[in-house]
Parts: sequence; structure tokens; C-alpha cells
Amino acid sequence: MSKLINLKSFKEFLDSSTGGGIILFSCVILALITANSPLGPSLLSFFDTKVGYESTSIQLNYSIKQWIDDGLMAIFFLLVGLEIKRELVEGELASPKKAALPIFAAIGGALIPALIYGLLNHDQPTHHGWGIPMATDIAFALAVISMLGSKAPASLKIFLAALAIVDDLLAILVIAIFYSGELHYNYLLIAFGIFILQMAFNKFGVKNILFYIIPGIFMWYFIHHSGIHATIAGVLTAMTLPTTPDDQESPLEKLEHILVKPVNFIIIPIFAFANTAIVIHSEMIGGLTSTMGLGIILGLLVGKSAGILLTCWICVKSKIANLPEGATWKHIFGVGLLGGIGFTMSIFVAMLSFKDPLHIEEAKLAVLLASLLCGFLGYTYLSILGKKQKTINS
Repeated sequence: MSKLINLKSFKEFLDSSTGGGIILFSCVILALITANSPLGPSLLSFFDTKVGYESTSIQLNYSIKQWIDDGLMAIFFLLVGLEIKRELVEGELASPKKAALPIFAAIGGALIPALIYGLLNHDQPTHHGWGIPMATDIAFALAVISMLGSKAPASLKIFLAALAIVDDLLAILVIAIFYSGELHYNYLLIAFGIFILQMAFNKFGVKNILFYIIPGIFMWYFIHHSGIHATIAGVLTAMTLPTTPDDQESPLEKLEHILVKPVNFIIIPIFAFANTAIVIHSEMIGGLTSTMGLGIILGLLVGKSAGILLTCWICVKSKIANLPEGATWKHIFGVGLLGGIGFTMSIFVAMLSFKDPLHIEEAKLAVLLASLLCGFLGYTYLSILGKKQKTINS
């Protein structure tokens, strides 16, 4: 009987919107403890171990960390792409009126942090990291707002989800345009040909998802060698999967349901563990008060909330859009704080921004600190706000 209860509790945990966030946070803590313990050197050596196959014509021999960052994260980006397309076809981004507020809020919430970072790091060796504070971690942000339960309007979670999805799209475009290496057009041309093939499968009504996934794997290989970051293959593959605006499960929705738990409970936690296994030393602590550290922390903590709030105010006052049902300006400020949880995507951009390992580690620590601050402040603020409103209503 107790085993059945335990299995039921475990299933409820997996089905909950907070489960992924709890595992993610636990992996961050575990990684930091392990990296700064006697096991640290062995852990870092393990991530540097090369695995794969290499010949004169095929290069697939990478470190375990590279496989995580370029391989597993391509699956994460595949899921993000599926979510973006579904929202565009049948969700919160399907109609101009509904889409306007989260789209403009995401743009404002990305540009202001980039501007803050850019002003602080103008003419500095770290100026290339302006894309780091632009991103919102959808898994972490939604986990935090879900823990509020009835203390926050249900419409607020939908608004944050739509905002974070648009934010992810902006981050993908930034990575593809500004953080890619030297382009090799022969590989790029082959990858484009595979993308056209996937689009043809869609056009001719092919429903089997393997006809999209298998070519997508080959596309990943060619994009990886083209100079554009390989994870973009996941997004491009997602965009070719068929979907419909009705309630019938489409191939896109089927694949999304298959991926959502492995991504949230395995892939993102593994990425978090691998990339927050940071050996903390005095030089890195000093980096938090450098122009780079301050640019990231202020960008996420101040820039995100200011950008989201200001853009929403402009949209509502100009009658382009309305506030989410039951939400007030105080709620929007709280969502802005949660939007500052950059984590996964911000760490990802940090690794693409710098060549100096110390800068990368300092940037990761700044992202981690800012994200934890935003999560704590956003949750506390919205929780107090929810309690006050309940008291007024009663």
C-alpha cells in the first residue's frame, strides 16, 4: 500500500509545474557543492572526457560537456520551437490582440537589459556579453509563479508563459545572428536542403514524426559544422512539424508531449549541473562587482522588470493591448521580476560570449546570483500582494 502511495506521490510530483524547478534548483546546489569539494577536480575532468567518433570525413568526437551543450540542448531548443509554433497557431500568440502584450513586453524586457549591459561595458573587453541578460528561463520562471497558486491570477501565468516563449525566440535569433562563428556555406547549404525536405514532408501531409526527427539529426550535424550554433537545428525542425488549431492531437503536439518531461526533468537539470559546477575563488567574487558582473545583475534584476513594465504601460495606454484579466500594474511588476530569472538561456549565451574561461565562470556566477535574487524577490512580492488582495476581498 505504501509503495502505491509513494508511486502516486512521485507521479503527482512529475505532473506538477513546480517539479522541474525543484529538480533544477537542487542540481545547481549539488553542482556548486561538488565542484568546491575534494570531488571537484574529478568532476571537471569527467566533463572534459572526449566521447565519439572521428575520421578524415566525419568529426563527432567531443567532450561530454560539449555533447550536453550542443547535443542535449538541441533537444531543449526543439521543445522550445514546438512551444513557439503551437502558441503561434493556436495559443496566446495566435491573434494580434492577444499576442501584442507578451510580444512587446518580451521585446522591452530584452532590449533594456542589453542596453544596461552595453552602457556599462562600452569599450570593455567584455562588451560582447550584451546578450546574456536578455533571456528569461521559462522552466524556472513558471515553476516559481506556479508555487504561488491562487495568490496570483491564472491569467498572469499564461501571460508569463507567452512572454517567456517570445523571449526564447528573441534569444534564438540573437544566438543565430550575433553569436555564431565563421560560416561554412557548403555545410549550411546541405542543412538548408534538409530543412526544405522537412517542409516538403509537411506540405504533403506526412504525419509520422520520424520523417522530421531523423532528417533533423543530420541537419544538426551539418549546422554544427557550418559555424551557426547547432541547437538552431532543433528550432528549425520544430517549425516544420504539422499542427492544427483544433483539439485533435497533431504530430507537433504529440512530440511536445513526448519531450516535455525528459527535457524538464533530465536535459535541463543535466545542463544546469554541468554548467554550474563552478569552482568559486576570490577572483570570481570580485567579478560580481566588475562592469560585466554588474551589467548582468542589473540587467536581469532591474532591466527586465523595468523593460516589461514600461512596454506594457505603453501598450495599454496606446490601446494596443489590455492587461491580463484580473491583473494589476503591481502584478506586472512582479512578473517583470520573475522575467529576470535568466538561468538556462543566459548561461548558454555567456558560454558563447567569451573565450576567457575566467570571464565565462564570472558570468555564470553573476547569472546564478541575479536569477536567484529575481526568483526570491518575485515570489515574495507576488505572495505578499496576493495575501493583501485576499484580505481586501474578504
